[in-house]
Amino acid sequence: MATAFQSSLPFVLQWEGGFVNHPADPGGATNKGVTQKVYDGWRARQGQPARSVRLIEDAEVHAIYHADYWIPPRCDVLERQLDLVQFDTAVNMGVGRAVRLLQKAAGCDVDGAFGPGTQQAVEACTPGDLLSDYCDAREAYYRLLVARNAKLGVFLKGWLNRLNALRQEVGLAVREMPGPDLGGDPWHTERIPDVGLDAAYDVEF
Repeated sequence: MATAFQSSLPFVLQWEGGFVNHPADPGGATNKGVTQKVYDGWRARQGQPARSVRLIEDAEVHAIYHADYWIPPRCDVLERQLDLVQFDTAVNMGVGRAVRLLQKAAGCDVDGAFGPGTQQAVEACTPGDLLSDYCDAREAYYRLLVARNAKLGVFLKGWLNRLNALRQEVGLAVREMPGPDLGGDPWHTERIPDVGLDAAYDVEF
């Protein structure tokens, strides 16, 4: 696997952590960021029987992340630092939403399809400005979710802590987190269903 992927994976894994099964998390049982549903699909494609995601092996984790979250959002064609932001967003928010956030930040058509137009728009941007605009768009999306559904407020602290850690990792200034303390685990970052999987999360941004 590419060096850029290997260099990016530790950041993602430190936030995904181990096994969790939060009752309010629509992703259900998850281990190292891999949901049971994703793991079942991966095992089936490898001709292996289903088993609990608690038992996932490191080699499987790496293969799943590379095949499902690195290549589809085209992290492989992005410059260093931007590839990490795209990768982490795809893991936390879905591949389709990651592409849309990148397109929004790059100022091109937001259609979720990473084609030549998106590539050209990204390459025309000043790298530092694009990173900053991308992270700001991701923060705005988190806050919009909570504004629309107050029950998701329990996840806001974790989402923003992860995003600030990402900003720091790619050389951006860490942002203040104004607003009321809504509680929640500062290390839990709920997996947000990708576009079209849950209407409650499909908000305009």
